[in-house]
Amino acid sequence: MPGIVIVGAGQAGGNAAVAAREAGYEGPITLIGAEEHLPYERPPLSKEALLAPTLPPPKLLFSPEKLTQRGIATMPGVRVEAIRAAAREAVLADGRALAWEKLLIATGGRPRALAVPGGEHALLLRTYEDAAAIRALLVAGTRVACIGAGVIGLEIASSARARGCEVTVIEAADGVMGRVLSAPLAAFMRERHEAAGVQLRLGAVVHALEPGRVICGGFAVAADVLIAGIGIVRDTALAESAGIVCAGAVPVDATTATSVPGIFAAGDIAAFVHPLFGRQMVLETWRHAQNHGIAAGRAMAGTPAPYDDVPWFWTDQLGLNLQVAGLPREGVRTIWRGELGAASFTAFHLDEAGRLIGAEGVGAAREIRAAQALIKARQPVDAALLADPSVAAQKLATATR
Repeated sequence: MPGIVIVGAGQAGGNAAVAAREAGYEGPITLIGAEEHLPYERPPLSKEALLAPTLPPPKLLFSPEKLTQRGIATMPGVRVEAIRAAAREAVLADGRALAWEKLLIATGGRPRALAVPGGEHALLLRTYEDAAAIRALLVAGTRVACIGAGVIGLEIASSARARGCEVTVIEAADGVMGRVLSAPLAAFMRERHEAAGVQLRLGAVVHALEPGRVICGGFAVAADVLIAGIGIVRDTALAESAGIVCAGAVPVDATTATSVPGIFAAGDIAAFVHPLFGRQMVLETWRHAQNHGIAAGRAMAGTPAPYDDVPWFWTDQLGLNLQVAGLPREGVRTIWRGELGAASFTAFHLDEAGRLIGAEGVGAAREIRAAQALIKARQPVDAALLADPSVAAQKLATATR
């Protein structure tokens, strides 16, 4: 009997499988993953997996018992080569064809390789095995070069410094985390990394890699370990084999459905129009993969609903917990709660209509939770209330005018 087939056993795929069953789907559910592991958390790979006294096992999303109890069949270590949309079949690498009623593409992406001579010398981080390989090399005194000053690059740099490595971060842009942080927060994070002994080479274009060094325009960086963290390339090949037109991502509607009947997509790979911001977005965060997967599971079970989750992510670097909600770079006015650099502070970013469009906070988890509610409300906010530290964080969620 054809049922739900989910291709990709990561955060989105794993949560979709469980959500479909819990939404009442009674047919077979099969979860196929190229890795040998059951679905596991990826955020620890750049943090705990590198820092714990001993390498911890993968942190599973769901226990094997929970998947079994829900009647979810798992196929780890299996690759899907193509999707035959007309026949409603998924073709496996061994030639078998798996019939489906509904199919979810949740294949995410692969780390972007450096497209320069010698780019193969750089290690990449996406899987548990990648983390284990990098961890083994982070020995005190080792010279580490991280190429890319985004979230992953800086998390690896932070972990390497904590293990006593000499760290240089090389970034083509003029700042760090420039795609996701406002200018003040980006400058703050830059200063913290420099204060921790991380050497930042910004505005530096990598021309080539050689064993033991990174060659840039006008200088070279000597390194025993080379790591690249420059984003991902979304794995759209299966969607294209099904006849879906992709432009770097798989387009879906508000309920995660693609243009091909019966086929859905969720997580890093999916491009969707966000109802709060009225534009197409592609998000690469832990919570988006989880919640978009849940939305896809419910849609495949017959209970679709528009997906309007507020973008949110967190990162731990140098002992700091930084959380970001919404689109802080699009604000035209910033309201500060606490001083930049204090143990706890928040930057609330308003749009031209006085509505909260984004927020960033260090040591401010409650404020960021409140900010998410305000962003979703899409109402002008009381700026004075947001800035007043005497107002409890829990009350900020109602700070609309």
